[in-house]
Amino acid sequence: MIVLQASHIHKSFGAAQLLNDVNLTVQEGEKIGLVGRNGAGKTTLLKILTGQLLPDAGDIIRPKTITLGYLAQQGGLQSERLMWEEMLSVFAHHIEMEQKLSSLEIDMGKPENTANPAMLKKITEEYTNLQEAFTRNGGYGYQAAIRGVLHGLQFSEDYYHLPVNQLSGGEKTRLALAKLLLTKPSVLILDEPTNYLDMDTMGWLEKYLQTYPGAVLTVSHDRYFLDTVVSTVYELEYSRLKRYNGNYSRYLILKNEELELQAKQYRKQQEEITRLQDFVQRNIARASTTGRAKSKQKLLEKIKPLEKPTTDSKKINISLDATRSSGKEVLWAKELNVGYQNIPVARNITLAISRGERVALVGPNGIGKTTLLKTLAGILPPLAGSINQGYHVNLGYYEQEQKHLAGNKQIINELWDEFPEFDEQTVRSILGSFLFSGEDVLKNVGELSGGEKARLALAKLMCRRANFLMLDEPTSHLDILGNEALEDALLQYPGTLLFVSHDRYFINKIATRIIELTPDRVNNYLGNFDDYQNKKITEPKYQQQNNQNSPTSDNKKAFLQRKEKQREERKKLRRVEELEELINETEENISYLERQLYLPVVYNDHEAYRGKSSELKKLRAELEEYMEEWVELTG
Repeated sequence: MIVLQASHIHKSFGAAQLLNDVNLTVQEGEKIGLVGRNGAGKTTLLKILTGQLLPDAGDIIRPKTITLGYLAQQGGLQSERLMWEEMLSVFAHHIEMEQKLSSLEIDMGKPENTANPAMLKKITEEYTNLQEAFTRNGGYGYQAAIRGVLHGLQFSEDYYHLPVNQLSGGEKTRLALAKLLLTKPSVLILDEPTNYLDMDTMGWLEKYLQTYPGAVLTVSHDRYFLDTVVSTVYELEYSRLKRYNGNYSRYLILKNEELELQAKQYRKQQEEITRLQDFVQRNIARASTTGRAKSKQKLLEKIKPLEKPTTDSKKINISLDATRSSGKEVLWAKELNVGYQNIPVARNITLAISRGERVALVGPNGIGKTTLLKTLAGILPPLAGSINQGYHVNLGYYEQEQKHLAGNKQIINELWDEFPEFDEQTVRSILGSFLFSGEDVLKNVGELSGGEKARLALAKLMCRRANFLMLDEPTSHLDILGNEALEDALLQYPGTLLFVSHDRYFINKIATRIIELTPDRVNNYLGNFDDYQNKKITEPKYQQQNNQNSPTSDNKKAFLQRKEKQREERKKLRRVEELEELINETEENISYLERQLYLPVVYNDHEAYRGKSSELKKLRAELEEYMEEWVELTG
């Protein structure tokens, strides 16, 4: 059953067209992810689907019995009530039924009713029917449902009697999500629902949405979330919407296959057009061949040219390098306490980081991850304990909020003043790599969006060429393409990395070790996020056995096996690149020989024609072998 449909939607703002003939269908119980670059129009489409914006043309179709629930990206709950009262308002009908049942119980006990069998029977029947309806609608479980959702979204009972308007912005957004989940609409429409959630909360939300009986349509930059929750992806690109079956990872595969097929079909058609044009040009003037040439000309005219395949994939171009290598031991801390104004938020931290490691620092919100990172970077003083850096360590620090990027300085000067040794062309070239081009570089830094500030901060970090990077939530203001560009750069980075991130997909791809921060120590886990999760599930005592950076022989073996696997992956990637070059080169040689066969000097010479045909056959066989190996390695 279709529960929501958008038909031929068009929407423009001034001269900018965001949606062009967009069609979307949501089936009952379907879980859909909506992806696309920042500014593509995803939020605009959600607002049109929920009736907050009107389309310029097109229709939104929804059965009357279907209810919609919408969580806006900055959709904090506004209320004068206490939190518990606000959640109870969702179940007003249940509370009314509950009060009616209590009233009927009192009526059944009144002497005048007990003395009147007919009246007592009437009250009892009404009570029985109401009780059955109350039970059927979950009346005896609604308070447990409230507690379960609030607990899952990290609201303890201490919050229940707080006024909603006293909560922080992030807490109000989480509470809005809690209320929306409790209303259980037929279609949940969520715009960046994982904002303000820590990893445990995101894991809870994923499980909740997986079993949610209604349909879910969500916009998210959290690729791990999309992989876990959705089974359909709609991509908004160049103002149009396209559907892909599968989760986010499957969408990437299908998208790449589609682009490769389109590129192949385009090349093949261009080769055919060139071949026909060459034949016509060579033979149109000859009386003996003009008939054939005119026939080929007609074929040419019938060909409908394919568009050259393109993708709206404009993304930053970041290349991270280090001026020189550090010593083997990069940083170590012993019995460290961190916090503010002599009030520790985390204690007894002992850790060591070696050259070349990529270490992710994880833990729940408020545990002190940013505080620890700032203390290790020398921005905050330690409350107790010691911190040491190794030889030749050159530190680069990426701040989460970019508060230092708030002045009236122009973008070009913000970078140039810090690196005065560059000339203007170099500065503009670097900024262009981070999507600041032309007059954009003259904007004031204080007027930039969060994403623009993140790109500028990454540009400055790249120019620093530090051999030890500390990054605090580097992906939080980047879109998916920006995240992918940063991941590629960090995978090639020769230095050492310590980072805080809620992006589990990012951690999975980058980390070689996980440090879990608790209030009174750190726990170490070798591997990426999946390895960390598996260890947490299968070995609950793992952190006690491994909390002092002294892995057991089994852990060392697993680590070495992982490193070997990574080496094999890099070897495979190099072979894939080599094969792609061979395929391109062989296709060009085949194209050249095919053109040679139609030259009169070859076509009229039997031996020459046979020789080139034999060579062409050999090249085609080689191309097939290369393609088979490429498919095997990339499949």
